[in-house]
Amino acid sequence: MKRFAAAAAAAVGTGVLAACATPPTGTSEPATSTDTPVAAPTASGGAAPDTPTPSVGAEPTAPAWPTVSAETDELGDPLTADQAINSYNNFYEFTFSKEGVAQLAKDFQTHPWSIEVGGLVTNPRTLDLADLLAYSMQERIYRMRCVEAWSMVIPWIGFPLAKLLAEVEPTEEAQYVRFETLYDPEQMPNQRGGTFPFPYVEGLRLDEAMHDLTILAMGLYGKPLTPQTGAPIRLVVPWKYGFKSIKSIVKIDLVKEMPETTWSSVTPSEYGFYANVNPNVPHPRWSQATERRIGESGRRKTLLFNGYEDEVASLYEGMDLKVWF
Repeated sequence: MKRFAAAAAAAVGTGVLAACATPPTGTSEPATSTDTPVAAPTASGGAAPDTPTPSVGAEPTAPAWPTVSAETDELGDPLTADQAINSYNNFYEFTFSKEGVAQLAKDFQTHPWSIEVGGLVTNPRTLDLADLLAYSMQERIYRMRCVEAWSMVIPWIGFPLAKLLAEVEPTEEAQYVRFETLYDPEQMPNQRGGTFPFPYVEGLRLDEAMHDLTILAMGLYGKPLTPQTGAPIRLVVPWKYGFKSIKSIVKIDLVKEMPETTWSSVTPSEYGFYANVNPNVPHPRWSQATERRIGESGRRKTLLFNGYEDEVASLYEGMDLKVWF
């Protein structure tokens, strides 16, 4: 079934959402889970690294977001309520409390904003919000599966990452895509604490990044992203655990070697580079066989590749998914 509908160009939001993962024991704040995933609701100190500074410019005029086109995903599962999506979030740059993110992030400023795209490319670019909003926006209703064994169904608005990558023209050497989020300890207090090696970094293999399901999202539910859901722009890779979908992106580099990502460097035994949703590969501290859908009671079975097996399984042909987790 068709997974998306064309939508109009979008508006500007403010904010960011951090990775969907559980801190290892021994961090400066307690982990949200030890032996079992966190229950879901029913309804680095020091000098800043070499992170690009958003460029200054006039805030672009933005038309209204389109309305949501469907009430379910292609499997017939209802959309998660807008309020639930906006009130239960991981954003470790601010706090480990999912319910506390929205309040702490409400004043997070994302204008001006720009993304540097470079590395092993022929045409490096720096894009501001007006450039990003100029892409033809599409609605994509995707399931989001957190590695903590809870999930949502979210109507994103964005554009295929492949469109941007095609414009910068990766060279023959490019094999991976490295993403980096904003480093701003003045606005993100947990970046001062040394809990993680900020700024947050994620990566994809180039063929994963070029896949049509992979998007850069700028809105959801017909509106711009709120601070706690990832404004102004975030990655969405629906067949992978949520922590792969990096937020508040300021830098994208094409690279030759597999990039060292934040979670795979902090706890490599728990969080691998690929992080494909797989009910047959448990997390060391809990099972991945089932999940709790936000807004529902009970649990449901987790689907391989989060239900996108037909579309993406060929990317991993011949790979042992228990080794390359």
